[in-house]
Amino acid sequence: MDLKLYYQKIRDMETTIADMFPVVVSRETGDGGKPGVLTETTRAVAAKMVAEGAARLATAEEGKAFRERRAEAVRAVEEAAAAARAQFTMFPTSELHRLKGVLRPAKD
Repeated sequence: MDLKLYYQKIRDMETTIADMFPVVVSRETGDGGKPGVLTETTRAVAAKMVAEGAARLATAEEGKAFRERRAEAVRAVEEAAAAARAQFTMFPTSELHRLKGVLRPAKD
């Protein structure tokens, strides 16, 4: 393998990628790579994966759908974390009765 040609191919591919963090779609590989898995990665890693034939750049629609799904997943995790942070205060029933008495106006 000509290493100069290999690295030149990676550099050329990297210059053609416009996004700072492009989305790539994996291809089936002989070492067990699963096809169709979308991943957001750096420009350098994406260029290397494309040059090696392990992935292809995602289309604009695929990238947009991937980022929307990821944003929805982040929102769901944040909502679950907020629900877990809900605070409850427990106090004895005598304290509850005392508070109710304070809130009721005294009968004259």
